[in-house]
Amino acid sequence: MQRVTHHGRATTYRRSAHTDEGPGILCVHGSGGDAGVWKGQARLADRTPVTAMNLSDHADSGSLTAQAGYETLSAYADDVVAVAEATGDRVLCGNSLGAAVSMIVALDREIDLEGLILAGAGARLPVLDDLLVWLQSEFERAIEFLHGPDRLFHDPDEELIEVSEAAMRETGQAVTSRDFRTCHAFDVRERLDEIEAPTLAVVGEHDQLTPPHYHESLCESIPDCEMAVVDDAAHLAMLEQPAAFNSAIESFLDRR
Repeated sequence: MQRVTHHGRATTYRRSAHTDEGPGILCVHGSGGDAGVWKGQARLADRTPVTAMNLSDHADSGSLTAQAGYETLSAYADDVVAVAEATGDRVLCGNSLGAAVSMIVALDREIDLEGLILAGAGARLPVLDDLLVWLQSEFERAIEFLHGPDRLFHDPDEELIEVSEAAMRETGQAVTSRDFRTCHAFDVRERLDEIEAPTLAVVGEHDQLTPPHYHESLCESIPDCEMAVVDDAAHLAMLEQPAAFNSAIESFLDRR
């Protein structure tokens, strides 16, 4: 892993590059996750460099003191900008919380982006009240719920579930809860028309956490946005159907 130091903390990332061509893609994970969720996207490195980063307090990135909500979103946006400046990547690819952070970067940071890929995303990311409670008081119940049918995955094998559950436990209850509460507070519905970068909204067809109509709404409000649906996948389509997810990205890059 490589690292960049900023705002008194270090942010780690892994970069795959078999060419210097293209804009570079910087991938930002979702709540309770880490850079490992993007392992399948390293296959795109023959076309353009691909970077997968760990937000603060995830995996081996540095720690952060911040309240859930915009304070955390802003700090995570600082992480993304620091890695983008270190790598030169100009396409942000975010999943869920990572998509929210990517939108904040596009809206509030002075950075020249060539594209946005918003996966499992929405202009709002409301979280079920019961899940918010379980994340703080019954963490294992929250993990079990999230790995139920058509939430994080549609039809995964047992190994994929075990790896995903282990990553969430490694992130820990406090940070995972903060992540989801930050999602719950996120709302940029009134600002989507300010996003200037060409955007791809990509969703697993069975995603119940951020269903397809969330992505349709994004494309109705972002001036330059197109949508792709990944068959036989739910919220973590990049893990469950990496070939189809990558194909959607490649088609987007071809057109843009």
